[in-house]
Amino acid sequence: MGDSFRPPSVPLIAVDPYFSVWSAADRLYDDHTRHWTNRRHSMAGMLRIDGKSRRFMGKLELSGDASDVDEPEPMEQKSVKVDPLSTTYRFEAEGVELTARFTTPLLLDDLDVLSRPVTYITFDVRSVDGEPHEVKLYVDVSAELCVHSPDQVVGWSRETLDGGIAAMRIGTEAQPILQRVGDDTRIDWGYAYLAVPLSAGATTALGSYRARSRFAKTGALPPEDEASRPRPAGEHTPVMAALFDLGLVREKVSRYVMAAYDDIRSVEYFGTPLQAYWRRNGMTFERMLASCAADYATMSARCEAFDRQLIDEGVRAGGSRYADVLSLSYRQAIAAHKLVAGEEGEALFFSKENFSNGCIATVDVSYPSAPLFLKYCPELVKGMLRPIFRYAAGESWTFEFAPHDVGCYPKANGQVYGENKLEYQMPIEECGNMLVLSAAVCLYEDDASFAESHWPLLSRWAAYVLEHGMDPDNQLCTDDFAGHLARNANLSVKAIVGLGAYSLLCGMLGKQEEREIYDTSARSMAAEWVRMAWAEDHTKLTFDGAPDSWSFKYNLVWDRLLNLRLFPPDLAEAEVRFYLERQNRFGTPLDSRESYTKADWLVWCASMADTKERFERMITPLWDMLNESQSRVPFTDWYDTHTGKQMNFQNRSVVGGMFLPLLTPVGSAFEGKPS
Repeated sequence: MGDSFRPPSVPLIAVDPYFSVWSAADRLYDDHTRHWTNRRHSMAGMLRIDGKSRRFMGKLELSGDASDVDEPEPMEQKSVKVDPLSTTYRFEAEGVELTARFTTPLLLDDLDVLSRPVTYITFDVRSVDGEPHEVKLYVDVSAELCVHSPDQVVGWSRETLDGGIAAMRIGTEAQPILQRVGDDTRIDWGYAYLAVPLSAGATTALGSYRARSRFAKTGALPPEDEASRPRPAGEHTPVMAALFDLGLVREKVSRYVMAAYDDIRSVEYFGTPLQAYWRRNGMTFERMLASCAADYATMSARCEAFDRQLIDEGVRAGGSRYADVLSLSYRQAIAAHKLVAGEEGEALFFSKENFSNGCIATVDVSYPSAPLFLKYCPELVKGMLRPIFRYAAGESWTFEFAPHDVGCYPKANGQVYGENKLEYQMPIEECGNMLVLSAAVCLYEDDASFAESHWPLLSRWAAYVLEHGMDPDNQLCTDDFAGHLARNANLSVKAIVGLGAYSLLCGMLGKQEEREIYDTSARSMAAEWVRMAWAEDHTKLTFDGAPDSWSFKYNLVWDRLLNLRLFPPDLAEAEVRFYLERQNRFGTPLDSRESYTKADWLVWCASMADTKERFERMITPLWDMLNESQSRVPFTDWYDTHTGKQMNFQNRSVVGGMFLPLLTPVGSAFEGKPS
């Protein structure tokens, strides 16, 4: 990502929906660091150079009484760069350069590593004026990271791990594991950790946040830990602090710490508490942390290599601005999920519907997020779908169409959306999503066994779509914020490509008669769709809509990616040309009714462009929104195309959809083949 790009909010720690810390300011020291919900999750960093303390991260004051703390002058932030796996800041002051790099190894080819709840924070210090300088480095993590609200009582402790790692931890006294449910929430069970390699000459301290001002004034930590007398997190907020005395610095000196979180239990799955995936073979948190320390050099190299690879691919596919969008999306898309192991050890990949309603494993959130995972790890797409299949196969789900979700995070005990009232469901939407995603994962893996194991449900949903999908009645689709809509042309596309996807699965499983029935039906419906939707130079919002109405037909992308060939090949190109003519400052609206858009669908439509130039014209206003928006939140997918302001939604997994242009069609899928 270029230094000229200013993300609206910058990812620092990106592990899961709870362990998530961001900087929503232009400079890392302009404000406290924050959870993605914008609640304060304070971390602080200072450099003491030749006896003068300078601040580079966060604010020192926490109590509300600013007179408690004298804020040191900040260093000058020279740059910030967000890569897929790392965020790197560069600062200068007093003849010294500091580089601070936050790396979360969300490597999709290694699920054990991906699921480890650890972010490495690396500091590189060097002289830039040719003179040696006495340097001390201070960093801390506060108790705010382990509470939902600052009135919750916390306690703290420490231990030394194998390899000489000082592991400090803070957690609530109550430990209400998996009890808090909802959207705008922070975790209040488990323990936040700061782990520090002592071999690097570090000293550490646990106690009041006044350790910050002590270092700022004296360059030292408190001589011993404050005794753990439990108190509210907001009362003289406890921090876990580390100090590295780097001595006389001329050439580059490097140190690192690990911010980590032990959530003990991650998700409740139909009444059973489940642990994080990395724990499935009995590894303890302490052994995991020690292993992360031992792996530091290897992980750093792997992450740097992946960052280069993905950025290069993004530039080739859509230019440097598209690569910036991918870099900002990558960690957010993964860390809006939690990867846990099921009772049989299988991967279950639970999304949280952030800043929407907090639903867990939402089907129409998995649908837009899937491209990232189809490209790098189809197993995680299966992990998204498994909870839905299990729930739909049980007696609790009484509808003939697919569910919307399996609960409210972190409890996956059954759907909560719309209070399960029929009029608030999304029948065509969710059936189509499940059919398309099931086919996509099987086709990209070239193995239909996953679909075969859920065949009765897929067959039921295909039959439902065949009967009801051509001309949908009044119902919600994934864009439910726009309300109910009858005769929704884009929803009909989803039904048609869903039937085509099911036909391909039939072919892969050797069910040729069924394949012919659904393939013929899908082709007939596609021809009828064009007749009903076309309006001179574009397609309408609804089949009975005004000729000048329109909408993103983003569901068409699967006609190409699954190699279905159901719709005329020039249809998508005509749509893109029409969208470009209706572009506002920050992008093309979702449809003709409002001026807002959805970033994921905008990128999907851009992927239908027949030239790279048109693709980049569609993408550039999205980059501009991220670079200029006044809404300082993690990447929002729903914003106004005139002002760039967030409508709602932030830090959602759907930004995985930004990777759809990197997917290539499944070349052999069209003919189908027995498994």
